[in-house]
Amino acid sequence: QRLKEAEERARNRPRVFKEPKSKSTPVQIWKCPPLGIESHKVEPDQFSASSSSQYYFAPQRARLNMQGSDDEENMRGGAWCANAEDRIHWFEIDARRETEFTGVITQGRNSFNDDYVESYFLAFSNDSREWTTIHDGYSDWLFFGNSDKDTPVMNQLAQPVLARYMRIIPQSWNGSLCMRLEVLGCPLPGDPRMQNEVTPVDYLQFKHHSYSEMVSFMKSVNSECPNITNIYSLGLSSKGLDIMAMVISGNPMEHEIGEPEFRFTAGLHGNEATGREMVLLFMQYLCKEYKDRNPRVQRLVEGIRIHLVPSLNPDGQVEAFEAGSELSGWTTGHFTEDGFDIFQNFPDLNNILWDAEDKGMVPKLTPNHHMPLPANLETNSSIAVETKAIISWMKSHPFVLGANFQGGEAIVAYPYDSLQDRRDQGYGHREEEEDDRGRSAGYQYSEPDDEPRVVADESLFRWLAVSYASTHLTMTRSLYGSCHGDAAGGTHGIVNRAKWKPITGSMNDFSYLHTNCFELSIFLGCDKFPHQSELAVEWEKNREAMIIFMEQVNRGIRGIVKDQQGNPIANATVSVDGINHDVTTATTGDYWRLLNPGEYRVTVRAEGFSPVTKICVVGYQSGATACSFNLAKSNWDRIKQKPAIASGNKRVVDGVNGHSANSQVSTERQRRLRIARIRRLRQQRLLKLRSMTTLPPTTTTIPTTPETTTSWYDSWVTGEGQSSTPGGFTDSILDYNYEYKIDDY
Repeated sequence: QRLKEAEERARNRPRVFKEPKSKSTPVQIWKCPPLGIESHKVEPDQFSASSSSQYYFAPQRARLNMQGSDDEENMRGGAWCANAEDRIHWFEIDARRETEFTGVITQGRNSFNDDYVESYFLAFSNDSREWTTIHDGYSDWLFFGNSDKDTPVMNQLAQPVLARYMRIIPQSWNGSLCMRLEVLGCPLPGDPRMQNEVTPVDYLQFKHHSYSEMVSFMKSVNSECPNITNIYSLGLSSKGLDIMAMVISGNPMEHEIGEPEFRFTAGLHGNEATGREMVLLFMQYLCKEYKDRNPRVQRLVEGIRIHLVPSLNPDGQVEAFEAGSELSGWTTGHFTEDGFDIFQNFPDLNNILWDAEDKGMVPKLTPNHHMPLPANLETNSSIAVETKAIISWMKSHPFVLGANFQGGEAIVAYPYDSLQDRRDQGYGHREEEEDDRGRSAGYQYSEPDDEPRVVADESLFRWLAVSYASTHLTMTRSLYGSCHGDAAGGTHGIVNRAKWKPITGSMNDFSYLHTNCFELSIFLGCDKFPHQSELAVEWEKNREAMIIFMEQVNRGIRGIVKDQQGNPIANATVSVDGINHDVTTATTGDYWRLLNPGEYRVTVRAEGFSPVTKICVVGYQSGATACSFNLAKSNWDRIKQKPAIASGNKRVVDGVNGHSANSQVSTERQRRLRIARIRRLRQQRLLKLRSMTTLPPTTTTIPTTPETTTSWYDSWVTGEGQSSTPGGFTDSILDYNYEYKIDDY
């Protein structure tokens, strides 16, 4: 009865808010930024609770958007859950210093069950012994919580409460008593927490941008630096929004020979806002520093063609931005308007390559690079329009290196991202089965513990991942494990995606197997959509790492492949001994092959040319090693070109002997060769007929002339697809039109 009365008073309570005295943000003055429960700024020992139902539902699991696990061997709960046998329940946060608390955001448990807190009281203390519950003049002030397990609900205080400790005292709940939360508060001025804050750079805008604001921002950067920037669109989203990109280079309008192309992309998931803002800040930074003649930035801009795409999923960006940073859930704007996760929506080329490798078909029958796309790609409704636009963009530029920014973890993931599907090879059952508990177990594998396939360039990918993670200010700190697990996802801030969270059809695997570009995923933090007051800190964490990673595009060898006349050869294959993955030259004949320092045997092949092999040495100094190739026409290609020369009545005179070296075969010679061949085929046919009628064997002597041809010549003259056996003798041979001519040796 008391709870019902409290609920009625809460519904009729007026909403009047007073701003905190120590407000830390100019927008929404009544709301302080989060303390950092979701982002892990608040450490595990700052939580305590009345009880826990299990060890994997400990108070440390009460972070907003915490993701649980159903893996029985690595169980971790998706919330804090109290012991149901207790009568009094509370959850406590220690801010470690006096703070003006202004609000609370709550969420239910991440699971298949609908477990969430419906209402609660708030109490505050300065010593964790004497507590004061917020009172409305008649009784304790009741706050309404959640009505489902996923949607975050914010309750703001009528006036800030100055204290060090806060307690949430649940009063009613659905299912089990489980909750996740974030607390809003402003530390007092002069607080030690404020002393280490980053001073923002004056010319950078640290704010979250809506889609329209993002486009306006990119146009302003372009107008400020028109000589080195250009804006273009990759295509349209499901709702018709442009997927905007900016290219920054000394000559931004076109690809220059010898200049590698690099890309940073973000916003594959619309609620992962940190990457989007880092890309926008990077645009502004490069423009400003280039104008100020920063020598390092000038080398980057003039030596690399840089493509920056802040939002690959603009429809999701619009949805997440409308929800806001604090109330944007784990999946708000994650998918496209049509329900696709763009990052894992690319054609699965991995299993095609791996099956061919298992059958010994690579690289002679199946290439180890530039795997062909499915024929129905354009009409395939399971591929998002955004994904098709990205694929077209990837193919239209000779990208060498790239990274996509994501969120929800703090780690760099490198390919392969996928595990091999062994269902069609007899390793597992093809049909779905149910386990002994009646749940759909999906595909059952007889070898579930198989090691993932190792990418051919694993050592290079590990270096690229380390180059970013080690330069990032906090990514290699794994004292408390990963954002959602009890242990770190990888060492030194990097991890192989297939060993961590394998997915099929990833953007990274597709880029590696279908293009020349080496791509990684960079997860920038536990909080996908941090408060904008955190953006200055995030920029300082990532700025140097972004530059260092971009500089890796010049690691390895580079060069131009030409013929002996100096013409560039497009689509030539560049192979490195010991690495089963090739790259190809661009339309301008230039190539780049990322490699770690060492000595490599490099072979270049092109259709119609003889292969050339060189030893290329990659040193430890900055810059790629120049290793160019000049290819000569192959012997067979020269043979095929000689009849064309003859048909044009061109004569090349040998200056020593004085006779024609490439004279046309006379008409009489052609006639005699034709008659000799017809006679021989007729004799062979007669021999076959006699043997079929069991006649005594006979010996036939074929008249020979000086013009009798050899077997290799016969097969060459008859043309590909014609048979020289009696069974292949047809009238078409009699009327054969001799297109090719033979030199008079």
